[in-house]
Amino acid sequence: MAKVLCVLYPDPVDGYPPVLARDGLPKLERYPNGQTLPTPAAIDFTPGELLGCVSGELGLRRFLEDAGHTFVVTSDKEGPDSEFERELPDADVVISQPFWPAYLTPERLEKAAKLQLAITAGIGSDHVDLATAIEKGITVAEVTYSNSIAVAEHTVMQVLALVRDYLPQVGIVVDGGWNIADAVQRSYDLEGMDVGVLAAGRIGRAVLERLAPFGVTLHYTDRFRLPDDVEQSLGLTFHESIEELVREIDVLTVHAPLTDETRGILNDELLGTMRRGSYIVNPARGAIADRDAIVRALESGQLAGYAGDVWYPQPAPADHPWRTMPHHGMTPHTSGTSLPSQAKYAAGTREILEAFFAGRPLRDEYTIVAGGAYAGTGARSYAKPS
Repeated sequence: MAKVLCVLYPDPVDGYPPVLARDGLPKLERYPNGQTLPTPAAIDFTPGELLGCVSGELGLRRFLEDAGHTFVVTSDKEGPDSEFERELPDADVVISQPFWPAYLTPERLEKAAKLQLAITAGIGSDHVDLATAIEKGITVAEVTYSNSIAVAEHTVMQVLALVRDYLPQVGIVVDGGWNIADAVQRSYDLEGMDVGVLAAGRIGRAVLERLAPFGVTLHYTDRFRLPDDVEQSLGLTFHESIEELVREIDVLTVHAPLTDETRGILNDELLGTMRRGSYIVNPARGAIADRDAIVRALESGQLAGYAGDVWYPQPAPADHPWRTMPHHGMTPHTSGTSLPSQAKYAAGTREILEAFFAGRPLRDEYTIVAGGAYAGTGARSYAKPS
């Protein structure tokens, strides 16, 4: 029997919600690319429930304990005395989320002598040191596509919020004011702007598709160029590099994984080549941006706004400068953990566990590392091009 260690974010401050805001979720048949939704043998939760917090337990407890496994769920993940650190040495499986990541560093993986499988409940496995996982033969998996559309919707929302300067206008209303000149002095139309996407995978492509009707000119760069018919249907201009892309656009959205090539790429030098008054929305990974360079660009006016959903580290400390920098629209990594997304990544996590315990291969699209090498989605997203 296995020990499954699951790290989830804390419950709501006022306690687990006794009533859902809506009755049920829309029924989806498949993902936009035709990939099937998660297909576990069963689920022990109601879709639409809050599953990503400690009390939600991803709906896994009955399934695991009925099969004789030990299931430990915690939000305590920081420091040598954390519950995560204490439980890790004899864990066979670790489940974590990008929103509240249990960082599996080389040092922690060295302590985790029994670890066979690390699952990301959601998308993005860079909180696992993948090189060490490869070296130790640990399988790394994630629930690919489970929250891609949620992140794309969040991205479009933040683009519009920045360009229209929406959040300060709400603040004026909340504060009892009605000064329209104050409300619109930084408000622009998205129509007619050049919008660029860094990495046009599942999320980036969904953003391009959702922004096309806004009357913008769309640009992108990616390691893999999109098919000609997709470029033509969306009116896309392809750029060979991020350096070429940012010189031609007013708005940049970022959807790349965190790798050695993308870490800190949004730095002073790159930001200085953008049009003055540009906007950036980064729902990918906080460390893709140079933290202080973003602050400097906003303070100088080189950037008119920065929004995103990702920080480094997570949770961000109270004194993180992105909390107080001007003209921002940051959220606490919530884009991919909407309630419908939780239902999908909880079901996908169970599907991965069912396959693992039965000795079956995991879905190719769920696989990041297997057999001591990048595999499946990991080979496309994380491995260096040959």
